[in-house]
Amino acid sequence: MSKYWSDFVHHLEPYVPGEQPKMDKLVKLNTNEHPLGPSPKVIEAIRGEVDDRLRLYPDPDSSQLKQAIADYYSGLGYGIKRSQVFVGNGSDEVLAHLFMGFFKQHQPLLFPDITYSFYKVYCGLYQIDYQPVPLDDALGIAVDDYLEGDKPRANGGIIFPNPNAPTGKLLPLSEIERLLQANTQTLVVIDEAYIDFAGPQGQGGATAIALVNRYPNLLVTQTLSKSRSLAGLRIGLAIGDGALIDGLNRIKDSFNSYPLDRLAIAAGVAAFKDQEWFEKGCEQVIMQREWLNEQLGQRGFESLPSAANFLFTRHEQHSGLSLAQGLREQGIIVRHFGKPERIADYLRITIGTPEQNQALIVALDGLISKWKNAG
Repeated sequence: MSKYWSDFVHHLEPYVPGEQPKMDKLVKLNTNEHPLGPSPKVIEAIRGEVDDRLRLYPDPDSSQLKQAIADYYSGLGYGIKRSQVFVGNGSDEVLAHLFMGFFKQHQPLLFPDITYSFYKVYCGLYQIDYQPVPLDDALGIAVDDYLEGDKPRANGGIIFPNPNAPTGKLLPLSEIERLLQANTQTLVVIDEAYIDFAGPQGQGGATAIALVNRYPNLLVTQTLSKSRSLAGLRIGLAIGDGALIDGLNRIKDSFNSYPLDRLAIAAGVAAFKDQEWFEKGCEQVIMQREWLNEQLGQRGFESLPSAANFLFTRHEQHSGLSLAQGLREQGIIVRHFGKPERIADYLRITIGTPEQNQALIVALDGLISKWKNAG
């Protein structure tokens, strides 16, 4: 605390990122990083940029990356143009810009009560009024809760992840379209950090990008941190109507004209062009997710149906806190939120490598056996 702080700083509640502990032989399953590394073509592209050109500023428009993204989604049949693509320093920066640019309205912003906790942080930072919408009894997003009959609830915008975080549950594209059809006067943002792990449709069929050319009030955000294994480079994007993208560019150029460096731009282009590596990585995560879900179920865990690269799970007898602490003592880190009370017994477990997932199961067997014998 400092006497030089502006008044509003005293009232901020900053986002708490997932722990990045410095421990040897750690099994790190708490921050939803991809178990595989990035495409070898990404590494090659980065090396190709490490030369005298680093003395020069990068392209402020990241034109090559925007074109690669537009080409990728146009190849899936969505007809996306470069002018419909925005990129930033991770999807968190993209979200920060759109919160500032679109959600400072006279009506409250709507988002789920259990969701990505950065939304609440941005509302505090930009002094945006918001109203959480409770998840249903099955911890799912119900579109009807954002409507009043066949009309939208009064709102200054709607945002939620799909799949939701930390639950991992997927809202069908038909439900997103129903929300858009009823809510034409304010912006709807679908935050798709995990969409590529949604199954076979994850290679394009489940993404709301399929709807952007029909709904000018739809903005879809994504990240290269998850399915493309580039969390360490910070590349995020948004796709939507050209007028929305123009607004984001105005904010970006009033904040930081060069959000992506030369290495990130080259890496992003290469990542979108290596479809084979991308699909291989998604398939491995999905396969391991199914295996881990089955193994946990055999041990008394109940997991929500996940379309992400993690499982949200609880045990029928043991608390989430005791499980998280017991695993940590064995060098395995998972995410335990604790609040709100409705999810206090859940753990969010990132899907790791087969070896990491097996180590988790062995550790859980040891814990449960020890507690059973002690009881």
